[in-house]
Amino acid sequence: MKKLENKVAVVTGASKGIGASIAKHLAAAGASVVVNYASAKDGADKVVAEITAGGGKAIAVQGNVSSEADVTRLFEEAKNAFGAVDILVNNAGVYKMAPIEEISVADFHTQFNTNVLGLLLTTQGAVKNFNAAGGSIINIGSAVTNIAPPGSSVYTATKGAVDAITHVLAKELGGKNIRVNSINPGMVETEGAHTAGFIGSDFEKGLVSITPLGRTGQPDDIANVAVFLASDESRWLTGEILLASGGVR
Repeated sequence: MKKLENKVAVVTGASKGIGASIAKHLAAAGASVVVNYASAKDGADKVVAEITAGGGKAIAVQGNVSSEADVTRLFEEAKNAFGAVDILVNNAGVYKMAPIEEISVADFHTQFNTNVLGLLLTTQGAVKNFNAAGGSIINIGSAVTNIAPPGSSVYTATKGAVDAITHVLAKELGGKNIRVNSINPGMVETEGAHTAGFIGSDFEKGLVSITPLGRTGQPDDIANVAVFLASDESRWLTGEILLASGGVR
């Protein structure tokens, strides 16, 4: 029997990158997966197609995590398709690097609305729809809270909030047998990292030079940790911040 057999997972921001890899790995471990996306329908449909081609179960559901109405619909569609939820992966996130002189009010709200408010709203939705036996919430934070790179003041602030929320909700939800942990990746080679110009840049080379394992991370590196946190193998872990960065800290 697969370790996530008969489990239902909702993965936000799962049309590409880390989220897509997590969705596919959870499905390979036996979970039925709701692939959430904000705008990249083609990407989400491709993830669903790959999962179903491998014998898994998945649906794609559009929704902006910072919208209460969208989040409500996301969990309604999850319940209609698969029943009560067991796993939530809060992966949806945005970032924009800029020196302090160039940060706008719009930049602040865009990042906090998705990375912090969105995480809170989806967690509310999951708690209302979790299986009676409890569940696992997996937040995707970032190693920036340890590294604190210049030009990341707003983004790092949002991920610092994710760390804090993880600790609070682990205590708040433990009585309901809901575990809350965070995976904090370092540099990972994703479509977004390529688009932002990080891959192949001096910034990436500098990070790799101080990474004990000597390379940039891949989405699968993070997805395997997510499967562990979703499974009963991590049943005694909650409130943990797992730094998945190849040793960078």
